[in-house]
Amino acid sequence: MSWRIVAIKSKSKLDYKMDYLVVRNEEKVTRVHISEIAILLIESTSVSMTSYLLVELAKKKVKVIFCDEKSNPISELCGLYGSYDTSRKIKNQISWNEETKKLVWAEIVRAKIKGQISNLNESHQKERAMLEAYAEEVLPGDVTNREGHSAKVYFNALMGKSFSRSDDSVVNSALNYGYGIVLSAFNREIVSYGYITQLGIFHRNTFNAFNLSCDLMEPFRPIVDKEVLKLELTKFEHEEKMQVLNILNEKILINEQSHYLLNAIHIYTMSVIEALEENDTSKIKNPNYEL
Repeated sequence: MSWRIVAIKSKSKLDYKMDYLVVRNEEKVTRVHISEIAILLIESTSVSMTSYLLVELAKKKVKVIFCDEKSNPISELCGLYGSYDTSRKIKNQISWNEETKKLVWAEIVRAKIKGQISNLNESHQKERAMLEAYAEEVLPGDVTNREGHSAKVYFNALMGKSFSRSDDSVVNSALNYGYGIVLSAFNREIVSYGYITQLGIFHRNTFNAFNLSCDLMEPFRPIVDKEVLKLELTKFEHEEKMQVLNILNEKILINEQSHYLLNAIHIYTMSVIEALEENDTSKIKNPNYEL
């Protein structure tokens, strides 16, 4: 499985030669075998790429993320056909059982809340107890919105009651950047299996091209929260962005084994899709961040 995260931060020319990504800039020429690359992050708008390279990256299912002039992710390269039987899988996806989707969403919400609990230390016993209760109260489809109630308690405890996710702040910029990177990793997995990201199980926004990815990434948001807080940011520039990007090299437990986050996303995505295909939520392999 590919594992490398390659970030291009300065003016460069990128092309393809004999299964290698070739990076040329004023200082040197670097080659990276495409089979090793999981994510290619184009951080600078002064990077040029050949169409030949883009085609080969798409064939090898490398997730390419493009950034704007502020070096924030703005778009990505998403292949049209991730599997030889894509048409059949999309047909199945459209027909996924509604009751199963509600049960799967409940499992996702419970896993997310448990991840939030793991981020709260011993000084937050009251909040931990509240979140544990919310996790127990999650119903199919989360019709009582335990996810929303948990988020409010969680962020108030973690960041302080004056904090708002809508604030224009360094912390929110870092969180959004981290969430965007994790979302792209889920997009890559979903498309590589032959499914489409637009059709979600809970998220159904007409203007969101990544509804299913937004569903599946929810239990992985707490690891972004944890790493961003650990950095104690006072600014959010290139160096800090690379630190957040390194989240993908963190290890978590999934299926009682330690995995790098990218591989954990692969395992988790496959298990959720299997649960939806077979109408069996016991197939889901939830992450556990407490190594």
